[in-house]
Amino acid sequence: MIAIGNLVVGGAGKTPLALWMADFLRAKGFSPAIVSRGYGGSVQTPREATLASDPGEVGDEPVVLARRSGCPVWIGPDRLQAIAALRKRHPECNVVILDDGLQHYRLRRDLEIAIVDARGFGNGWLLPAGPLREPPSRLRSVDAVIAHGTEAVKGYAMRLEGEALHRMTDARERRALKSFAGERVHALAGIGDPERFFAALRRHGIDVLPHPFPDHHPYREGDLEFGDALPVIMTEKDAVKCKRFAKPQHWVLPVHAVVEAAFGEWLLHKLGERKAR
Repeated sequence: MIAIGNLVVGGAGKTPLALWMADFLRAKGFSPAIVSRGYGGSVQTPREATLASDPGEVGDEPVVLARRSGCPVWIGPDRLQAIAALRKRHPECNVVILDDGLQHYRLRRDLEIAIVDARGFGNGWLLPAGPLREPPSRLRSVDAVIAHGTEAVKGYAMRLEGEALHRMTDARERRALKSFAGERVHALAGIGDPERFFAALRRHGIDVLPHPFPDHHPYREGDLEFGDALPVIMTEKDAVKCKRFAKPQHWVLPVHAVVEAAFGEWLLHKLGERKAR
């Protein structure tokens, strides 16, 4: 089992990393699966998340994971039960990727991977005085650190890239991100660090009207009404919750993780060691 997590409350790129890892391992002959708590969902028993799942039931990130990973994705507030249900339904799976599982100490893990993004460690204080789930010293005990867009920590470098958007009312209609350069748009993000999304759009010369929302925000139709017909660009995580009231001016920007090659080599080496034992 591979536990992916971070020390700061909120997203740091765990879901893109889990997707990258699922793709990488499958290409190397493994049969991976992903397990998530399903934060923001309402289900209380283990369930497989699929393309057709309601994000209000299973959570927003599991729907994205199911749509993009090509491997089984199971959710449940009790992840021990979720893993047991997964293994019963999919005995062929030989690697479990635990999304946001660094602090889930009930589960024995073979590898721990911590992500640190540009926010660093905030004021350095633990909750509720600061943003930290655990102290920075926790990084000394993990197996690997992923440095997401930051050089403040020593780790394997990762960045997120997205080049093309698709229209929410018709995913077959695509538009290059660079084609929005010089255009004014509404940008909507309910993720751990919304400013990261807005900054990525601005780097492409887009005139951004930012609309940050809390992480895992339960969108209502009025949240996407801005009194004009300007394009609205949102993250894939937000889009799965806004699909039911999508309009032609609503666009989605999927992103993917780019991780330095040395991390993949390290991961294969570590999994080979575990298998040998």
